[in-house]
Amino acid sequence: MTSPGLRIAAAFAAVVMLGATPTFAVAAAEPSGAPYGSPDLPPPQRGLLPTMRIAEPAGWGDRRPSVPPGWTIRAIATDLRVPRQTLVLPNGDILVAEGKGGGAPVLRPKDYIAGIFKSKGTTSVKGGNQLTLLRDADGDGNYEGRWVFAANLNAPYGLALVGNQLYVANQDALVRFDYVVGQTRATAAPVTVASLPSAINHHWTKSLAADADGRFLYVGIGSNSNIGERGMAVEENRAVVWQVDASSGATRPFATGLRNPTALAFEPASRQLWAVVNERDELGPDLVPDYLTSVRDGAFYGWPYAYWGPNVDRRVQPQNDKQVQAAVRPDFALQSHSAPLGLAFVQPGFAAPFAEGAFVGLHGSWNRDAPVGYKVIFVPFANSRPSGPPVDFVTGFQVDGKTMGRPVGVTVDPKGALIVADDLSNTVWRVTPTR
Repeated sequence: MTSPGLRIAAAFAAVVMLGATPTFAVAAAEPSGAPYGSPDLPPPQRGLLPTMRIAEPAGWGDRRPSVPPGWTIRAIATDLRVPRQTLVLPNGDILVAEGKGGGAPVLRPKDYIAGIFKSKGTTSVKGGNQLTLLRDADGDGNYEGRWVFAANLNAPYGLALVGNQLYVANQDALVRFDYVVGQTRATAAPVTVASLPSAINHHWTKSLAADADGRFLYVGIGSNSNIGERGMAVEENRAVVWQVDASSGATRPFATGLRNPTALAFEPASRQLWAVVNERDELGPDLVPDYLTSVRDGAFYGWPYAYWGPNVDRRVQPQNDKQVQAAVRPDFALQSHSAPLGLAFVQPGFAAPFAEGAFVGLHGSWNRDAPVGYKVIFVPFANSRPSGPPVDFVTGFQVDGKTMGRPVGVTVDPKGALIVADDLSNTVWRVTPTR
């Protein structure tokens, strides 16, 4: 009997013989003319394997990311254990969720090959499975205080504070801690609010946001596959945003058909929930756009049957015409495969010209020849809607074919700063206006 490893190796050899060899090379500069907002979609491109290119990881050395004139950036924490999302607490302390989850079994030889490429662009550090608290006691910008606030968690990701309740979305459960302003360590084990789908966990991150009065929590849950190739039975309660009653733990699907809603946030003026979503792969370098969208109660956003509204994905069989026609077109396209993982709206008083809009952390592509993402952008809003092309805000994570960092979560500090988690260099950055 042929071993799984030999079968995979044989499949890879067949791919090479057919001329579909993955690209092993350093990253090129991002192409200009990126299709943001409301793009005209190109035709699908199909092949045995997508083009794969990961820039070579490297240390920062004496370099740091670039920010616009009038701003400065500094590392406020290093040597973390895979920082994903952050939360600014009422006294200015910063909580950092550290972890690495997932572990879905390989389904196809191409998944094994893709996994090799993805691993080349990630940290070798083991996930911390913890929350770390950072403190700048004297307000000088140096976060000299550092404590493990809570340990032994299960790939924590989403964070939210409602009054004296701190909520954490682990990869398998939404939990809460009692919190008192100023404390540096949790005083008791977390209480489970609701179990979250965790079988297979192809997309393991669980994003989190709380509404203004704290009655409901919203959890983003990614799909268990690219386009349902594991069967739709394992997609139950997947590719959704759940609404969770904070007091009872009762859950219901709030919106569906979002392949991987990796970050959630409420727009402050309208109090409308928004998400950034990682769309499907293997339709070419410019399909399908990742996106930023309002998340409407009862809306269906297309996955897996359709994308960017009622554009049919013919790989998905059997099709569902009713679902295709019901598919809501997202509000704002981001570059295909740029992998948005962070979302934060500015608050009143944030410095112009970034006074109204959303920051989005783009983790960066692995499945296109010219890498995109690897930066933090600002999407301007007017009247609570996107109003123009995005502006680069934090760049320089890739230089001279090397990758020093990959942005994940972004959080707006009420003091007018932006906090950026970087899970490649295991750093938290703070961007502030120059005084």
